[in-house]
Amino acid sequence: MYKTYYTSPIGQILILTDANALLGLWFQGQKYFGAGYDLAQAEVKDTELSRRVAAWLDAYFKGENPAIDVIPLAPQVTEFRSKVLAVLQKIPYGQTAAYADVLQELQADYGKIGSARAVGGAIGHNPISILIPCHRIVGSDGKLTGYAGGLDKKAYLLKLEAGR
Repeated sequence: MYKTYYTSPIGQILILTDANALLGLWFQGQKYFGAGYDLAQAEVKDTELSRRVAAWLDAYFKGENPAIDVIPLAPQVTEFRSKVLAVLQKIPYGQTAAYADVLQELQADYGKIGSARAVGGAIGHNPISILIPCHRIVGSDGKLTGYAGGLDKKAYLLKLEAGR
């Protein structure tokens, strides 16, 4: 594993990769930082893949909507969480969805699966912030709720995507 750091307009971000894919992307100090990886064992190294992730982040923080499929993602999560993260990736740039919307889509695809609480837990433990857009999830009333990186960062990301 390799780790590198990216300085964003809203704080330091840790990028964790292996030879083939992005494993994690966390704001410094966020909840569930490192997602259980032994980050002390990761080599500090700027790799071709981490440079691509940094370039993606550069474009994103300039207010662009960079294509996500140019970065191979490999979140190490349970099967249920993987399904939740796949739903998050379908939420278009600049739009939001409620937790209930995610649960509804999961149940449409897989039948009776999970609960709103389980969906919330999966979203909160997303190991690849921004690229897997958990910041686009809002409460059923449209208000900002929970974000492992902090509500201030969530608000910033949503305003950035809205062009403000």
